[in-house]
Amino acid sequence: MTKRHVSLSDEMEASLEEFIAEVDQRLASDEDTCSVVEEVLVDLHGDRGAYDRWQSGDPVSPAEKVRLQSYDPCNATLESEYYAEKDEEKFQQSKHLQWLWRQFDATPMADNVEFALRFRGMLADHLFADCGDDCRFFKGITFTYGHNITVGDNVVVHDDVHLDDRGELTIGDRVSISDSAHIYTHDHDVVDQTEVKNYHTVIEDDARVTYDSMVRAGVRIGENAIVGAKSIVRRDVPAHHIAVGQPAKSVKIKPGWEGVAESVDADVETDKEARRIEYDLPDDLEVYDEFQRDLSPPDEE
Repeated sequence: MTKRHVSLSDEMEASLEEFIAEVDQRLASDEDTCSVVEEVLVDLHGDRGAYDRWQSGDPVSPAEKVRLQSYDPCNATLESEYYAEKDEEKFQQSKHLQWLWRQFDATPMADNVEFALRFRGMLADHLFADCGDDCRFFKGITFTYGHNITVGDNVVVHDDVHLDDRGELTIGDRVSISDSAHIYTHDHDVVDQTEVKNYHTVIEDDARVTYDSMVRAGVRIGENAIVGAKSIVRRDVPAHHIAVGQPAKSVKIKPGWEGVAESVDADVETDKEARRIEYDLPDDLEVYDEFQRDLSPPDEE
């Protein structure tokens, strides 16, 4: 084991436990989530004095008003808000929690690792479809929604990782996802990029997805497998294999697992379409096409 045990001072530890327990209790209660998020962010950003003055009707500048209003997630918009196929009811809850997660990361407290890991772990219990025990989420992690993510026990997700859950994402026990990795659950059509297909992407137990790599939608990373740095994974990676490259290919089996792993030269079937997630769009949907492109190929004119 190459890590040391690190602890906070007794005074800070007591304050941390009290704060996280209070936020956890409020989020689990029937209290309006927007109000909880707003008040937590006001205090975390040290803006209580200005906020109380504004709430009392005292004059504030336009810039101050925008800043103070932005603590309320109901006054915020996220890119995923535009996605037509999302579950509106689930999104309204996950949006508020995702806003709290993102804005917490903009505070100085987000760099206090012991504090921040526990705070994000508490938020994950409310935001994700399911989150196991003793998970560690570092700074700058982003999601599409959050509510389509299932995480096992003892998972670590490092800085600046993107976990796309426009489809569904399942992360098993003891998985490690390194800095700047991107894991996707949706694809765009190559002709009409507004046409989206969603998939179920799976990272199995004990797998490692290493630095700056990309896992494409509908891929399964097998148990105890490794995805090498800067790799782009388009096909399933068998259990216990090490896959590297762009596109990633299996180059070897982890030492000691040769007897239980498929051969490196085996033809690995990626049953991506079996992991396709169908969805229906509302009949009264007002379509917004931000590109306004002519999609007719020249040979069809």
